[in-house]
Amino acid sequence: MEITRIEVSSRFKKSFRRLPPKIQRKTISRIKLFKENPFDSQLRTHPLSGKEKECWSFWIDYRYRLKFIFLNGDEVLFLDIGTHDIYK
Repeated sequence: MEITRIEVSSRFKKSFRRLPPKIQRKTISRIKLFKENPFDSQLRTHPLSGKEKECWSFWIDYRYRLKFIFLNGDEVLFLDIGTHDIYK
């Protein structure tokens, strides 16, 4: 499965701008990997639970996560990025 279209929320844009430059660069490379295969084992893509059960997340690194939803099939919306606090 390949992702053909990624939309980004205004919250995602704002959070991305606040990330350290090193994490921004790592995020861009992870997004490229995500587009090719959203379930690549390096990303540790997983569904969230509870009140966010429609959302998914993947790892940028040990500390940072990217939260998203599947819109339909091969399209996604990036909701937020940051540390585990984005789940609150």
